[in-house]
Amino acid sequence: MLRIVQDGTPEAARELARLESRGESDFERVEPVVREILAAVKSEGDAAVLRFTEKFDKRRPDPLFRSSFDGEGALARLPEKARDAMKRAADRIRAFHEKQLAHFVRSTTFRYTDDDGATLGWRARPMARVGVYAPGGKARYPSSVLMSAIPAKVAGVAEIVLATPLQGDSSESARAAAGGHATDDALLAAAHLSGVKSIVDAGGAQAIAALAYGTQTIPRVDKVVGPGNLYVACAKRFVFGAVAIDSIAGPSEILVVADDEADPRLVAADLLSQAEHDEAAYPLLVCASRAMAEAVASEVTTQLATLPRVAIARASVEANGVAFVARTRARLAELADLIAPEHLSLQVRDPDELFHAVVRVGAAFLGPLTPEAAGDYAAGPSHVLPTGGTVRFGSPLGILDFFAHSSVISYSQGALVAQAELITELARLEGLEAHARAVEARLAPAKRREDSLRR
Repeated sequence: MLRIVQDGTPEAARELARLESRGESDFERVEPVVREILAAVKSEGDAAVLRFTEKFDKRRPDPLFRSSFDGEGALARLPEKARDAMKRAADRIRAFHEKQLAHFVRSTTFRYTDDDGATLGWRARPMARVGVYAPGGKARYPSSVLMSAIPAKVAGVAEIVLATPLQGDSSESARAAAGGHATDDALLAAAHLSGVKSIVDAGGAQAIAALAYGTQTIPRVDKVVGPGNLYVACAKRFVFGAVAIDSIAGPSEILVVADDEADPRLVAADLLSQAEHDEAAYPLLVCASRAMAEAVASEVTTQLATLPRVAIARASVEANGVAFVARTRARLAELADLIAPEHLSLQVRDPDELFHAVVRVGAAFLGPLTPEAAGDYAAGPSHVLPTGGTVRFGSPLGILDFFAHSSVISYSQGALVAQAELITELARLEGLEAHARAVEARLAPAKRREDSLRR
């Protein structure tokens, strides 16, 4: 199932070209529906959100917006081991972002006076209200609530609103299917641990629209973060400008780079850890020999057979699983940089040295003892990462995503005199006479005083 291609062949070139365009989501197919939803929510508010939720999810939330929720109770209802694991993960995520903030805070404000006497600077402030989106359906990830909301809380965001379609089912059968707890408890517990203040009980494009535009009951946010399906991604793309967004996330992806010292079992396990996310996920391998590629391919087939989500993982491997056999160690890094993966696992001798040769990567996992799953749940850095090759310009979600920045400019009389000719010359070069006169108007009183002294 894992296709093996030799680097430097036409087949490898075709695969690399396909991967280069993997971030181009099929928005055209969903754009008309998403535009309709956004326009309706913008004009009708709650009524439209409820109408589309009934249409797509066959449910009518009551209430649609919850300004409070029993997150503490949900946490208490979780099985003890699950509760303790979630608390520990939250603590680790918080600790990482607090260290990130401590490093950043040293430069949140600065000012200096230049040689002309102008005082210049920069100031950062946390956003007031942020929306965190958490998917529903088959992809319900409390970990994404922790990974999205905790960085916002640490950054100083005053209000965090979670948008997620709640199941609202506490029957015995639902509890059994969810590991012994109510289906919403894990999400509500994660929200409680993350500092979420309120919940929008809706998903899809209608939830993104409600966060971006606001409704009669749902407050408008400054930024929307968190992953979702194609409709959610398309909606985030269209509301950008009315609100900030983190990124437009596509299917999950991992690239494992393995030399001949790597353990094929571990390589295959990491590939499948991403393949089980989604049929459209990308489990990719760059290795040093065909023998390693074949050993990993065999392990993938063996391990797939016992996975509970075998159908999803198999579809991912069959559609997108590729093993590139590189010619040299240097080429291992070159191929990794070309692919620009969301997750990069370096199962090689001296992984640090190889990592420094790779520029474009979302999160790097160095050495065979570092499973990608650690980054998904407990390591500390947010697992919300750029996908589809957008690590070329994108970054992991972190505290910096929740700050807005301001420039600070203050001129003394001497600074204005020193730069007046510079400013007016450029203004008149662009045909903007009022700009030039705004400078000269400030110089006129000083010139009059100077003329008076001369007399």
